[in-house]
Amino acid sequence: MIKILSSRRYEKSLEKFKKQHLELKNQYSKTLFLLEVNPFHPSLRLQKLQGNLQEFYPVSINMKCRILLDFIIQDDQIILLDIGSHDYLCR
Repeated sequence: MIKILSSRRYEKSLEKFKKQHLELKNQYSKTLFLLEVNPFHPSLRLQKLQGNLQEFYPVSINMKCRILLDFIIQDDQIILLDIGSHDYLCR
């Protein structure tokens, strides 16, 4: 099983995100569960970013909200970096 870690920035963004998106609580939990069990699950829509964020990957909570992560599969670790809308993460 993959180990999920989080950055301080992620924890701070998560607090704000949870207050703004109470309706996504179950979807968020499902996303984290899938990351642990199978980070390549199709519903996560894992993809490598381009440009300034090319070393990172987003996964989808839904079509508007994503989690930005550093995906280190060889060490069986995923580091959560940020959470927010697609536009927010791709600025």
